[in-house]
Amino acid sequence: MRPRRDWLGVHSQMSQPIENEPVLNELAWALVEDIVVAADDLRVEVHELSSGARVIDFGVDAPGSLAAGIALSEVCMAGLSEIELQQGTLNGIGWPLVVVSTDDPLEACLLSQYAGWAVQVGKFFGMGSGPMRAAACEEELFSQFDYREEAERAVGVLECGKLPGDEVITMIAEKCGVTPNNLTLLVAPTASVAGSFQVVARSVETCLHKLHELEFDTTRIQSAVGSAPFAPVAADDLAGIGRTNDAILYGGRVHLWVTGDDESLAAIGPKVPSSASDAYGEPFVTIFEQAGHDFYAIDKLLFSPAEVVFQNIDTGSVHVFGGTKEDVIAKSFGIAR
Repeated sequence: MRPRRDWLGVHSQMSQPIENEPVLNELAWALVEDIVVAADDLRVEVHELSSGARVIDFGVDAPGSLAAGIALSEVCMAGLSEIELQQGTLNGIGWPLVVVSTDDPLEACLLSQYAGWAVQVGKFFGMGSGPMRAAACEEELFSQFDYREEAERAVGVLECGKLPGDEVITMIAEKCGVTPNNLTLLVAPTASVAGSFQVVARSVETCLHKLHELEFDTTRIQSAVGSAPFAPVAADDLAGIGRTNDAILYGGRVHLWVTGDDESLAAIGPKVPSSASDAYGEPFVTIFEQAGHDFYAIDKLLFSPAEVVFQNIDTGSVHVFGGTKEDVIAKSFGIAR
């Protein structure tokens, strides 16, 4: 599947076609080349480091944009998705929804988009996602799926409030097996337009990761569509983490097209939505505070969309689990009526 490049009407120079089923990093590199050309329109800033590495600022110092949020999210998913804003409703008012669809859910979400690499060098810390994870293979997940990329070029996304320096570049390049001049990192804090967008664009990813944690065979999932309300940009990253998590935990809707038997879907379904967790019901900031600001102290069953629908393409059956809770989102988003 070729990456799509119509970031809210921003059209850039098309890269040369990639031949012979390109790997995730090559797909993402093609998107990055177009982002560099369209940097001014996207309101992002491209930095060429002395090592030759590229760092693209999507919201640390650069303002970013809605179009930048779409572009950033597409890179996270290696271009194996369609991502757009659609007008919807939230708690009785009009509200934009981030909608994601993919026919390659395993590759786009678990092998690329999932923020499974905690990048820490000295005082620098950022949550790493994107195709670079498949080159570094720092996570057990890649052994479980027996997947590793021998990448010539690597692309990653960092959720962080500062731009990485040479030490971070060197570490990531070494882990990915590439030279620094063949590494591009895209960076955005949660409390930014593009940063908020790319987190909310993870409705399908959170669902697949939850299913993987529940030991469901995710190779049964053929296609997926997800949506979640676009969280307003918060005053700081802590508040941003709360709002973006609430968008998915209480407003995320995911529809999966799956194969196989219905009995396993009926058995696992009630465990998939966020409501399966005892922590469910309060805004995420409150839950985070109660856990002493320790993500690992929070029940893992919480991190999933509010509503999940399985459509069995073998049997024709439809299974629906969970439901949205818009009053909690409205409280989190600061919506007053």
